[in-house]
Amino acid sequence: MTTAKRDTYTPETLLTVAVQIFNERGYDGTSMEHLSKAAGISKSSIYHHVSGKEELLRRAVSRALDSLFAVLDEAGAQRGRAIERIEYVTRRTVEVLMAELPYVTLLLRVRGNTKTERWALDRRREFDQRVSDLLKAAAADGDLRTDVDIRLVTRLLFGMVNSLVEWYRPHPGGSPEGGQLAETVVRLAFDGLRTEEAS
Repeated sequence: MTTAKRDTYTPETLLTVAVQIFNERGYDGTSMEHLSKAAGISKSSIYHHVSGKEELLRRAVSRALDSLFAVLDEAGAQRGRAIERIEYVTRRTVEVLMAELPYVTLLLRVRGNTKTERWALDRRREFDQRVSDLLKAAAADGDLRTDVDIRLVTRLLFGMVNSLVEWYRPHPGGSPEGGQLAETVVRLAFDGLRTEEAS
C-alpha cells in the first residue's frame, strides 16, 4: 500500500500536504518527520523531490506571491483612473486569496526567521507598496475623500482583505458567498472612501 502511494506522489501533492502541516503546526514547529508522516512517505522520498522543508516553504509562498503580483499586470490594474485600478486590484486580490487560500494563509503567517521567510516578507512589502501607490494616486486624482489619512486607509484595506484567511472557508462546488465576497469587500471599502464626484 505504501508503495502505491509513493508511486503516485508528485511534488505538487507533496507541496499541498506540506502547506497544510505548516499552517496547522507553524513552519518552525514542523519537522521533516511531521511531513513524512502526513504524506505517508519516507523522509528519503521527500528528499527525492526537494532539498528540505525550506524549499517547500519557498515553493508555497512563491505560488501565493506569483498569483498576487500577476494581478498587478492584468489590464484592469494597468488602465483607467487610479480609483478604478485600485478597486480592480482589491477585487482580484480577494479572488486570489480564495483560490489559493492555504498558500496565501501561509504567506501571511511567515515571520522572518529564515532566509526564505525574509524574502517573502520583502516581496509582500513590495506588493503592499504598489497597492498603496495606487491609493495615493486615487487620492491625488481627487477620487478619495481628503478627510481620511491615506496611510490609515492602506492599513485598514490590507487588514480587511488579509483577515479573510482567518474565517473564509470555501464550500465544495463553490458557493454564492464565495462569488460575492470580492465584490462585497470592494463595495464596503470604496463606497465609504470615494468622493461624491467619483461615485
